[in-house]
Amino acid sequence: MSVLDNLFYIGVWFLGKCLVCGRESRLVSSVIGVCVDCLRRRYSEAREIIRDVHRRARARHKLPLEPPHAVDGVACNVCGNQCRIPCGGLGYCGLVMNVNGRLMYKMDYPSEAVGLYYLDPHPTNCVADWVCPGATGTGYPKYSLVPSGAERGYYNIAVFYGACNLDCLYCQNWEYRNMASKGKPLISIDDLVKAVSRKTTCVCFFGGDPGPQIIHALKAAKAMVEAAADQGLSVFRVCWETNGFMNPSLLDQAVELSLETGGIVKIDVKAWSPSVYEALTGVDGRLVFENVKRVARRFSDRPEVPLLVVSTLLVPGYVDDEEVNGITKFLAELNPEIPYRLLAFHPDYLLRDLPPTSRRHAYNSLEIAKRNGLKNISIGNWWILGDYY
Repeated sequence: MSVLDNLFYIGVWFLGKCLVCGRESRLVSSVIGVCVDCLRRRYSEAREIIRDVHRRARARHKLPLEPPHAVDGVACNVCGNQCRIPCGGLGYCGLVMNVNGRLMYKMDYPSEAVGLYYLDPHPTNCVADWVCPGATGTGYPKYSLVPSGAERGYYNIAVFYGACNLDCLYCQNWEYRNMASKGKPLISIDDLVKAVSRKTTCVCFFGGDPGPQIIHALKAAKAMVEAAADQGLSVFRVCWETNGFMNPSLLDQAVELSLETGGIVKIDVKAWSPSVYEALTGVDGRLVFENVKRVARRFSDRPEVPLLVVSTLLVPGYVDDEEVNGITKFLAELNPEIPYRLLAFHPDYLLRDLPPTSRRHAYNSLEIAKRNGLKNISIGNWWILGDYY
């Protein structure tokens, strides 16, 4: 156990200081350098501090410091960053290159992608596990092998993509950055098709994020569904865990595959305020909310299994009551039946100077979501919660 971990257990933590207003608190990250109030109300003063934090973070992994928007660059429209990549330059994801005026990838894309896969036994570590057919029997017999409980003895094919279009300072899967920078390891569509067997009942594309390599994911998913049908499998669901920051037309194709197969589109909404979102992730995430709306329009198309599940990580001091209030009002206005999961934060990657999520924080958020009209709310990884603040 590290010194930092010991500090959690004895209830001691460092004071961080806001470089804009001077406030000191355990709920101000010295890594971010700005408190949540200044992010929301004095962002013109905070913006350059935040952008410098992300530039330095990305330089550590030899990734582009910002999404390129060169006037004479070639446009990449795969994700919300809308990069315009200069000749000889890289897209923000670290995979797409401008070679003599043509966009090319570090690998033989889309037949190959940077990433890896493994078999995850049910009940699996899924953001949507309390409504997932593989963990609960929801949608039986069309979308689950069992009428209730988990599909024990069966597996999810977990596809981890080694790239992302955000730069979350608290990323729990931060190793994807090294994968994107190196352009390896590689997985092919054939590799994933061969992983389909009579013991696999779903595939979930996550990462990193599937967004930057979504065309590979879509082609692989279609081929895997065909392979499952050829093997006579009655159930093979296609699921996604994503930040939702992708081209809307490509998202539509992902949604269609999930609708047809009983899968779920799981979108992680990082924050409500654009300035807080940018501080945590390095980019302007307003497209995410448009994409959540887009998926929500199809929510009633398949009543047996919820098409959309939204999650939010409760980052202490930053994703507070005001952020949760905005997110949950937005979701309830779209459809109060959308399942919503609150996730406990634990210190990781660069954001290790904040405590884990407090139990009081999580349950306050739960009550806010209920008051705003959401009907299906869950607290995930509750075992992390404690009396930290």
